[in-house]
Amino acid sequence: MSRSGYSDDCDDNWSLIRWRGAVKSAIRGRRGQAFLREMIEALDAVPGKRLIAHDLKSSFDNVCAIGSVGLKRGVDMSTLDPNDPDTIAGVFGIATPLVREIEFENDEGCYGFVETPEQRWARMRKWAVDNLAD
Repeated sequence: MSRSGYSDDCDDNWSLIRWRGAVKSAIRGRRGQAFLREMIEALDAVPGKRLIAHDLKSSFDNVCAIGSVGLKRGVDMSTLDPNDPDTIAGVFGIATPLVREIEFENDEGCYGFVETPEQRWARMRKWAVDNLAD
């Protein structure tokens, strides 16, 4: 299982429908939209325009999409477990479904294709822009 907690086990259609509704609500909500705008700004400020997968921040100061916001805010991400979306949601002030969705998109959104950290950055920035309600 990935850090997003998503799996291929989709036997319960109603559970999946409810989850996708929660994700959509988290993205479209006031906090979600504000976070996406901040994430776009943070991604634009990332040195080298590259993102890592499976962690918030590496020892070399590389970050994932959520980690870019943490870097911008000055959050000490060394104390955060990248596999604990509830805590990450609390620290960043967003809904847990949004954390899980961003983690999934960041880590696995390339759908099996091998991508460079620079391609991940471009894909995640596009994903954030595409999900703005404006």
